[in-house]
Amino acid sequence: MVDAGRHPDDPEPVRATKARAVWWLGLVAVATGPLLGGVVPATVALTLARQARQEAYAAEGFLTGAALVRRGELMAWTGVLLAATALVLAVVVGLFQVAATPPTQDLAPHFD
Repeated sequence: MVDAGRHPDDPEPVRATKARAVWWLGLVAVATGPLLGGVVPATVALTLARQARQEAYAAEGFLTGAALVRRGELMAWTGVLLAATALVLAVVVGLFQVAATPPTQDLAPHFD
């Protein structure tokens, strides 16, 4: 069945390959976010999401996958947020560790 608004020579809409890559990288970012490793896949996912949107706009509707791009982008930002939270938590725990250690005397006692 041919859509009345489409020309017969128009190509069939296909899912953008970058859309699936954005989704998977977003998933990896969420999974590795608490380990601070989520920043790398999240950065790649956000870069690919921007490129996928530009390509979809230029394709004038013949590239699909906008929902995957949105979900992947959301997961990528969640991965960045998890990594930032883990970093702040590590700094706070480290500061408490430093503050809790008793001071030591580095110099030999001086007797007159």
